[in-house]
Amino acid sequence: MVEVLPFSRFRNAYDASRMECPATDTLQPLEEIIGQERALRALTFGLEIQEAGFNIYVAGMAGTGRKTAVMDFLERLARTKPKAGDWVYVNSFTSAYEPTAIRLPPGKGSEFKAEMADFISEVKRSLPKAFESEDYATRREATVRSIDEEKAKLFGQINASAQEQGFVIQMSPAGLVTIPVVDGKPLPEEEFVALPEETKMEIQRRMEKLNSDLRNAFRQVRDLDSKGVEAVDKLNREVSLYAIGHLISDLKEKYHDLPEILKYIEAVQNDILQNLDQFLGVPQQPQVPPQLQPFFKELPFKKYQVNTIVDNSKPDGAPVVFEQNPTYQNLFGKVEKEVQFGIISTDFTMIRPGSVHKANGGYMVIPVEDLLRNPFAWDGIKTALKTGEVAIEEPGERMGFITTRGLKPQPIPLAMKLVLIGTPEINQLLYSLDPDFKDLFKVRADFDIVMERNDENSMKYAAFICTLCKKFNLKHLDGTAVAKVIEYGSRLAEDQKKLSTLFASVSDIIREASFYATRENAQYTTAEHVMKAIDEKTYRSNLIQQKIQEFIERDIFLIETTGAKVGQVNGLSVMGLGDFAFGRPSRVTASIGVGRDGVIDIEREAAMGGPTHTKGVLILGGYLASKFAQDKPLSLSARLVFEQSYGGVDGDSASSTELYAILSALSGLPIRQTLSVTGSVNQKGEVQAIGGVNEKLEGFFEVCKAKGLTGEQGAMIPASNVQNLMLKEEMVEAGKAGKFRIYPVKTIDEGIEVLTGVPAGERREDGTFEEGTVNYLVDRRLREMAEKLREFQPAGR
Repeated sequence: MVEVLPFSRFRNAYDASRMECPATDTLQPLEEIIGQERALRALTFGLEIQEAGFNIYVAGMAGTGRKTAVMDFLERLARTKPKAGDWVYVNSFTSAYEPTAIRLPPGKGSEFKAEMADFISEVKRSLPKAFESEDYATRREATVRSIDEEKAKLFGQINASAQEQGFVIQMSPAGLVTIPVVDGKPLPEEEFVALPEETKMEIQRRMEKLNSDLRNAFRQVRDLDSKGVEAVDKLNREVSLYAIGHLISDLKEKYHDLPEILKYIEAVQNDILQNLDQFLGVPQQPQVPPQLQPFFKELPFKKYQVNTIVDNSKPDGAPVVFEQNPTYQNLFGKVEKEVQFGIISTDFTMIRPGSVHKANGGYMVIPVEDLLRNPFAWDGIKTALKTGEVAIEEPGERMGFITTRGLKPQPIPLAMKLVLIGTPEINQLLYSLDPDFKDLFKVRADFDIVMERNDENSMKYAAFICTLCKKFNLKHLDGTAVAKVIEYGSRLAEDQKKLSTLFASVSDIIREASFYATRENAQYTTAEHVMKAIDEKTYRSNLIQQKIQEFIERDIFLIETTGAKVGQVNGLSVMGLGDFAFGRPSRVTASIGVGRDGVIDIEREAAMGGPTHTKGVLILGGYLASKFAQDKPLSLSARLVFEQSYGGVDGDSASSTELYAILSALSGLPIRQTLSVTGSVNQKGEVQAIGGVNEKLEGFFEVCKAKGLTGEQGAMIPASNVQNLMLKEEMVEAGKAGKFRIYPVKTIDEGIEVLTGVPAGERREDGTFEEGTVNYLVDRRLREMAEKLREFQPAGR
C-alpha cells in the first residue's frame, strides 16, 4: 500500500537560523562566479592559452548571468595583464591612398598626435622667419650673383667669338638673333639678299659654325641655371634644417626606440623640405570666398596630422570590450566621407576604429545571436581571426560591389581573445554547419542552470544578494528574507537539492521586494516582502489561469473533485505563457470496445497531439500486450481523449493517467475523482518522472480549494518527483492539516490501488491473477473480448 507523503516533504524549507549573519549588509560582496565551476575552469583555460584558435563560446540559457559573469571575470583578469598599445594612422607620403598604421606604447598615441601638431605649428612659424632673415638674403644673393657672373662671363665669350667671326648677337622676341657685320655695321636683311652668291655662302658657312658654338654655350647656360637652382635649393635645405633641425632632433630623441616613428619623422622632414613653398605663405585664391580662405590655407598641412584610433592611456590592464550591436562597421571601423563644394572626399584623418581595434591586445565579448543577425559581421570576424589582422574596408568593397578608388588603410595585426555568448543550440548549429567554427572556437564554457543546495552555496547566494543590493542601492535582506530567496531558487530549479543559477529571475524578485520594503520604510527586506514580490509577480501574469479557474468553478470546464467514475481520471498538465507557467487539470476519459484497433489516440487522429504524446500512447499498447496478451490476442479498441482540450496536447506526462483510465474501463472499477494524476509510464509499468510537478499540483489544489477541501483530495505523482517538490506554503499548511494528500507511486500497480482502493493483484504461477484484483478483472474482460471477437470472425478466417 502506498503511504501518503509527509507534509514536511512538500517543500524543502530553509531554516533562517542557519545563516551565519543577521542580514546581508554584514557580508562581503561577491567577487566570483558562483555555481559555474565547469564554466570557470573552461574560461580560465581558454583565456590563458595563447595558441591560435582557442577562442571561447559561452553556452547557456538566457538569465544565467552569462554576460555579467563573463564580463566580471574578464575585467578582473584583464587588470593583471599588461596594457595594450595605442594605434595611430599617419599619411603615407609614397602612397596617399594607403595610410600607414603605427603601434605606440600605451598612452603615447595621443601624446604623439599633440607633439606632431605642435611640431608643424612651430615649423610654420620658424621657416618663414628663417627665410626672412638678412643672413638668408645675403647668402642667397651671393649664390645667385655667383651664377649670374658665370653666365655674364659666358655671354661675353659668346659675343667676343661672334665679333671675331663677323657677327653680332641681338635679342628679339623670338630669342637670340645672329646678324652679319660688314664694315663694322650690321647688315640688314635686304642688303644680305643683294650680296653675291659666293659671299652669301661664305657668310652662311661662318654663321653655321657660330650657331654650333652658340648651342654649346646655351647648354652651358642651362647647366648654370640648374646649378643655380640646385645651389638655391641646397641653401634653402640648409637654412630649413638649421631652423627646424632641433625640433626634428627632439622628436627623434623622444621616439628613438620606435623605428616606425623614426621612419615617419624622416618622411615628414623630407616632405617639408620638398614643399617649402607651402610653409612660406599660401597666396589667397581669388576664386574662393573669403570665409573659406582659412580652410584652404590649412589644407596643405592636413597630411601631417596624426589620427589616433586606439588610445589605451586610461584603462588599467588589458582592454575588455562588450559589443552590443556588432554591425560590420561597429566591429571593424569605417572611413568617413564629407562633402566639400559638392564633391565627396575623404582622407586618413577620417578613419574611425571599430570595437575590434579597441579590444586588440585584450578581450572582446559578443552576443552570437546579434553577430549572426548582422550582414557580413560573422564572415568578417572569422577572417580577422584566421588572418590575424584587422582591415578597415567598406562592406560593399569587400563583396566586390564598389569599384571606385578609395582609401585602403594598412591592416593592423590582431592579438585578441574573442568570447561569444549564446545558447547551446546555436553552438551546435555552428559546429555542424560552419567548418571554420571548430577551428576558431576550440573552447566551450557551459553555464549550468542549477547548482548544489548546501550551506556553502547558500552563503554564496547570500553574498550574491549583498553584491546586488550594494550595486543597485537596494534594501539589504535580513535572514528570513534570504531564506525565502534560497527557497525561491530551489523552486526555480524545481529541485529540493538544487539552487537555480538563473540570477536574472532571482534578482528581479529581490529588486521588487526591496521596492515594497522601501515603501514601508523598513530597515531591511524581510520574508514578507519577498513573498509579496513572488505573489505580485504571479498575479501580474496569471489572468489566463484565473479565467480557466473560473470556468472550472462554474462547471464550464468539467472537473470533479468528489465521488468516483469508471474510465475517468483527473489529469494534470502545464500551460506556459512566456514568463509564467501554471497547472491546468483536465479530464481524461477512456472508452472500450471489442476490436483489433488497439489504443486509439483521439488527439492524434484530430491532428492535435504532439509526437511525444503519441509516443506515450503507443507505449500503453506495449504495456497491455506485455501484461495481458501472453495467452490470448489483445482484442481491444480503446479510445483516449483529453476532454475539452482545444489547443493541442504534447508530452508523455499523462501516459500513466491514460493507462489508469483504460484499466478502470476494462475492470469496471471506478476511479476516485478526489485525486489527480501525473506521470509517464514505460512498457514495464514503471511510473517515470515528469516536469512541472509543482505547477501541476498547485493547479489541482486551487480547483479543490475553490470547490471545497474535504480532506479526501490529493494527487498522485511519480515517486522520483518527490525530490522536485517546492510547493507553496499554503499547500504545506493544507498537507499539515490533512486537507490535501500526495501519493508517490513507482508502478502502475501501486497507482491503480490508490485510485480504486482495490489491490492490483500479482500474477500467479499458472499465469492468472488473484481473484477480485484489478488485474484479474482486466484480464477477464480482455479474455471475454477476445472470445467475442472470435465468435464474430467470418468463416474461413
